[in-house]
Amino acid sequence: MRQKLTIFIVLLLSVIVLGACGKDSKEEVLEKLHEKWAEGKGYELDATMEIKTGSEPRVYDVNVWHTRPDFYRVQVSQKDEDVTQMIIRNKEGVFVVTPSLKKTYKFQSEWPKQNSQPYLIGALAEDLLADKNVAMEETDDSYIFTAATRNNHKSIMPTQKVTVDKKTLLPKSVSILNEAEEEQMLITFKKIDLGVQHKEKEYAVEQFTKDEENVATEEKESADFQTYYPVLAWDNTTLVDEKRIEGEDGVERVILTFEGDKSFTLVQEPIEIGESATIPVFQPGELLDMGFTIGAITDHSISFEKDGISFFIASNDLTQEEMIEVAASITAGSLK
Repeated sequence: MRQKLTIFIVLLLSVIVLGACGKDSKEEVLEKLHEKWAEGKGYELDATMEIKTGSEPRVYDVNVWHTRPDFYRVQVSQKDEDVTQMIIRNKEGVFVVTPSLKKTYKFQSEWPKQNSQPYLIGALAEDLLADKNVAMEETDDSYIFTAATRNNHKSIMPTQKVTVDKKTLLPKSVSILNEAEEEQMLITFKKIDLGVQHKEKEYAVEQFTKDEENVATEEKESADFQTYYPVLAWDNTTLVDEKRIEGEDGVERVILTFEGDKSFTLVQEPIEIGESATIPVFQPGELLDMGFTIGAITDHSISFEKDGISFFIASNDLTQEEMIEVAASITAGSLK
């Protein structure tokens, strides 16, 4: 009887040991993910991006092409809206194209190396490897990683949860959280095709600058535009002046001046549709992917366009992270 019990215990321990041996460690899983996501020849993917920072969630369709080493095309379109924006990186530089507005901006930028984005799976793999404190949980069918973000929003959205399918080792979703661990952005991957390579000529800006008519945008231009205000819980910073003026070019502008510990100026005006999108305009600063739109950021300013309006924030007091917080909080309507 004692011999049978001993044999049973030995067999049980063997099963436990073998089970443990067959289970990959966090480091082994991360290495496999990096090899699969970041070291391939290229990929194409479709995803949805839900932004929850405003009064109402906004949902965008995202399509990405990437061909190694440095060619990218990211297309972002808001559901039920006509305006599409694209980030294109080719051998000539980094461009932001808005075909419906006939606008093309060129940046002297190393994007996306210095500004990771959760819908770029190679950058996502780098995020997970870069965080020495990354945590991994397991469910029956998924790995769930909790890691630090590494983009322009990291001060206000410092954490990301990346859910990975155990069977395919491909990401299923990325949840971006604020300091209170509230979800601010959700990327849901619908389709990822690894090994897809687009030819160099397919990344030419001219491929995406076809003239388009945008009736909705033209209507926004002609109508009186509604003033947008930042919604911020900042003490000792208040709106002290609001002006609506008409410039020499005939364009109406609203200028909001905030003073206090974190003073800044916010200028807004209707977007003018350009004559041609085939000639890129050089844009000072670094490309800033804000989720809901793509803009430009310098040490003392942010410029971006949304809802048919061009916005410009300038400050000598705010950090870049604080300017991004102002931009993300801007909402149409009265100042609360």
